[in-house]
Amino acid sequence: MIVAARKEWTTRVARLGAALVLAGCVAGIPTVSAKSFDMPKLFAERWIDGTNGAEPAAQVQALDADTFVIRQSVQTNFEAPFLYLLFGRDKVLLIDTGAEGGRIRPVVDKLISDWLVVHKRSDIPLVVAHSHSHGDHIAGDAMFRDRPGTTVVGLKPADVASFFGIGKWPTEIGRFDLGGRALTILPTPGHQAAAIMVYDPRLKILLSGDTLYPGRLYVPVNFLGDNRASVDRLAAFAARHPIRAALGAHIEMSRVPGHDYPHEAATHPGEHVLELPARSIAELRKGLEADLSVPDKPMVLVDFIIYPVPARPE
Repeated sequence: MIVAARKEWTTRVARLGAALVLAGCVAGIPTVSAKSFDMPKLFAERWIDGTNGAEPAAQVQALDADTFVIRQSVQTNFEAPFLYLLFGRDKVLLIDTGAEGGRIRPVVDKLISDWLVVHKRSDIPLVVAHSHSHGDHIAGDAMFRDRPGTTVVGLKPADVASFFGIGKWPTEIGRFDLGGRALTILPTPGHQAAAIMVYDPRLKILLSGDTLYPGRLYVPVNFLGDNRASVDRLAAFAARHPIRAALGAHIEMSRVPGHDYPHEAATHPGEHVLELPARSIAELRKGLEADLSVPDKPMVLVDFIIYPVPARPE
């Protein structure tokens, strides 16, 4: 059901076609004039994007010896999501398990095995959590439920709040200590009711899920208030904490300002970088001030598109 809903939303985007190449090019589509950001450079390699023929089912790049970013190939699923694996002394956290067609568990198992060898250890508990509970982020959960020493966090807001010790959802901030590496858990409902972001003070990285990434930021019109409130809280948090970059769950934009790929694109030539600077939070907040009450009338910005979609139950 969730996957079908997202597919319906992205199909609506495709109908706009190439007319969304530049912000302001389409009459009647609200836009915000925005200057292209100077993007931080975090990754040495180009991400797999479907343009080089056969490519691996997943690609891994390290931010440091304890932090790994995994991309599922667009050739296995058009969503091509990004997943995150963070190690501490006492446990390791996986954020998301990918979309249908993914083969993520072997990748995660190999990363954990290699880390254990380096640290001369035999095991470390794994916690599997989610940026939110849409199908393209939880499809691999079943592969982890029978894994020894593994906890898979539930998909409802109450499950997430309970696990991370968030007493008042969504206004309270949670804390999750991996052992010498305490992460901040920020509830961000709006795109989806159980959505969170994860802030890592060690690397000053914000893992921003589907709430902020270089792509189409879908918000059901009946949850616009929730989304605005979440981004307001995020902006307040960002004002108090240094953020080197926001890393989201997809790339749907090209390097051409305001230009997104067609729905279910098989390749992403000239792809936008994954990382967005902290300034993008303020840009998102500003964009959300517009009248977004009409479904399928997007707010086109340089590095992402705020896209209101029809009301839906949560």
